This record gives sequence, C-alpha cells and structure tokens, in this order.
Amino acid sequence: MVFCKWVSLIFFLQLFGTIPTLSNCSLTNKELADIPVNFLNHAKTPELVDWMVGIRRKIHENPELGYEEFETSRLIRDELDKMGIPYKYPVAVTGIIGHIGTGKPPFVAIRADMDALAMQESVEWEHKSKIPGKMHACGHDAHVAMLLGAAKILQEYRDNLQGTVLLLFQPAEEGGGGAQKMIEAGALENVDVIFGLHVATDVPIGSVASRPGPTMAGSGFFEAVISGKGGHAAIPQHTIDPILAASNVIVSLQHLVSREADPLDSQVVTVAKFQGGGAFNVIPDAVTIGGTFRAFSKESFMQLKQRIEEVITAQAAVQRCSASVDFLSDKKPFFPATVNSEELHEYYLKVAGDMLGVQNLKVMPPLMGSEDFAFFSEVIPAYYFFLGMKNETRGPLASGHSPYFTINEDALPYGAALHASLATRYLIEFQSKSQLAAEGKVHDEL
Repeated sequence: MVFCKWVSLIFFLQLFGTIPTLSNCSLTNKELADIPVNFLNHAKTPELVDWMVGIRRKIHENPELGYEEFETSRLIRDELDKMGIPYKYPVAVTGIIGHIGTGKPPFVAIRADMDALAMQESVEWEHKSKIPGKMHACGHDAHVAMLLGAAKILQEYRDNLQGTVLLLFQPAEEGGGGAQKMIEAGALENVDVIFGLHVATDVPIGSVASRPGPTMAGSGFFEAVISGKGGHAAIPQHTIDPILAASNVIVSLQHLVSREADPLDSQVVTVAKFQGGGAFNVIPDAVTIGGTFRAFSKESFMQLKQRIEEVITAQAAVQRCSASVDFLSDKKPFFPATVNSEELHEYYLKVAGDMLGVQNLKVMPPLMGSEDFAFFSEVIPAYYFFLGMKNETRGPLASGHSPYFTINEDALPYGAALHASLATRYLIEFQSKSQLAAEGKVHDEL
C-alpha cells in the first residue's frame, strides 16, 4: 500500500494494527508530498484544534519567567504522559526532552520555548494572564501548544517513523540562554538536525517566511558607570561632569557603525538606558548608561564589543571621568547569530511548499533581533522560520513584546503540521545518510 493511501486511512488501519512500515518502502515524490498535506488535514480536525487552543490558553493564563516554568513544564509532562510519550526531565532546570519513534538513528529535533515576559498584559479577554506583571507577549504559549500538537500527530504515526523525533521544550529563551544550557545537558547528542519556528504578526495566515544563511543577529548587552565629581550646577568649574562625559560617549558610540563598520555588514549599537541625577541644579557624582549591540558575524560582534569598551573608557577620560564597563554576560549571555543551513533551506522549501503552496513561501530579510535558537545552529545543521498569523479581516496584530500582543489561534494547526512534517520527511529522505554516519548509535537521552 502506498503512503498516500495509508495516511488517509490511518485511523481505520490503527484499529486493526495493520499500519505498514516504511523501512523497505520507496516513496514517490507524490507520496512524499502527501505527507504534509495529510498532516495539515489531521491538525485541522476540530478535536485537535480545540485541544491545542485549550493548552495554549491554560499556559497563557499562568505565565512563568525563564527557569521558573515549573507549572508549564508540569502541564507538558501531563500531556506527554497521556499520549504515552516518554521524556527526560528536568533538563536545564525546567526543560523537557520527549522522544517518539525507534530510539535509534537518525535523530531529528523540533523545539518550542516556554518562558514568558516580565510585563503586564493590557488585553482584556477571558484568558488574560492571572499573574500580575507577567505575560506571554511573544507567543511561546502558542509554540508549546503547536509542539504538543505535533507530538499528538507523530505519536499516532510512531510505528512508521524510521528513526527518532526529539521534542525539545526549552526554558529561558528571553535572555536566559536556555538553549545553551540544554546543549550543555546533552540535548543535541547524536542529533542530526533541528527545526524551530516563531509566530509572526506581519506574515499572512497560511504562509511562512524564512531565508537561508544568517537570519537573525547575534546580540549582547552592556552597562557602564561613568564617574566624576558632583556639585552645584551654578559652579560647574568645581565639578567633573559625568553627564557631559556620558553624552560624548553616546555620540562616539554611534560612530562605531557609521564610520568603522563595513556598510554591507549590518551592525547596531543602541544606548537605551541613561540614569543620572535627581535635581535640576545638582551635577551628580556618576551616570549609568546601558544598551545593546548586534551583528551578523562573530568577528564583527567581538570587534564591536572591544570597541564599545575602548570608546566608553577613553571618552570618559577625555572629560576627566573614569568608567567601568560590564557586559552582563552572567545575567544576559551573548547570543550568536541564527544561521539557517543552506541544505535544510531547500528541504524546508519542499516540505512547506507541498503543504502550503509555493506562493505562500515568503522570503524575509535578515532581522537585527536575536533568538537563542542560534545556540543550536552553532552546533548542528538547524532551520528556523516564521509562521504567519496576519488576517486582514481581523485588523492588525500588535508586535511581539507589546502588552497588547495577541495570538491568532488559527495558526496553531499550521505550526503543528509543519513540525510533524519536517521531522517525518527528514527521517525518510535523509535516513540512509544519517544511518551510514551513525550506525548502531543510541541517543544517550533515551
């Protein structure tokens, strides 16, 4: 029986335990193309949609910050238990790694982040955040619901998976470097590739957007204390003015991009914090400034870091001040650039195109925003894409990290089906290559 036939009859065949395996089955292009179409049809069934919506809303009502996602993690584990999916917990404090399939190579991972943001929700609706000062304002609640939806689909087809799908539920994406800690805990051991997605408010529903190569910038943060000598504003000659020094520092930092960076090598230095003084007629002893810097290559990023420190200390000295610079790497680890595998880009285009139609595959420009999925892309071939939520008939959606951010829940089936399709077809199409490279290996996490 060919794949396209048994997928459409899956529920009947499961009743009798007669689902054929793919181990010796050579699938045609048509049969491969049917996989994402049938998975999307499955994901759009009212039962699965309602279930994903319910999961998403429960998580939205109870947002948790990075490394504090204990209740979110408990909810995920409860659902995995109900599905009969084994998992490892805890990983990186609150993270979970589930696995579906043979437990043998090849291994493909699909990932969702779990954490919320420290902000008050301003959207009034039935499932508004119940936790003051915390909100899912970036869609991670939807990401978890879609990965669980993919798990439901994959678990129903588990006997046909020729390899293993790992489900990575990751903590602390919002600045905490949760991906890095999962890697340190062995999450990618023997894994061939990993896929991730993010909801997008400016991409139409039923469409996806991505690009090969550098996709999102590497990022870091800095904070500097510029110290002088305070005094009365009417007699500035008796002071050493740190506000004047900080002002010159900020202007000079802008020259790092405008005069030192290659115009074709996108970089950003932004000072977004300036604290000093509390009276109109008093020059303070010290001023604190802080900001972020971003670049698409490690070389450019490290050059920016070096020059930021040099400029701050030197310009402060010109104004007779001293300066100390802290890059906050212990609290806000540096994120590398997110780089999409060229080979996986072609694969993604095939799978997403078969599901959504090539007209719904959008090319996105590189973004100066950062994403800790980048830590995964530094270790193994990785692919990250954006899932559309925009529906013109419903009006515009607020951008991420806004207190007015909302989710178009019509996007959930698309995300679940794409996760499941990318994983399943990878195991089929890349099985031989992966097995030759890793014959006989068993993932340590299983």
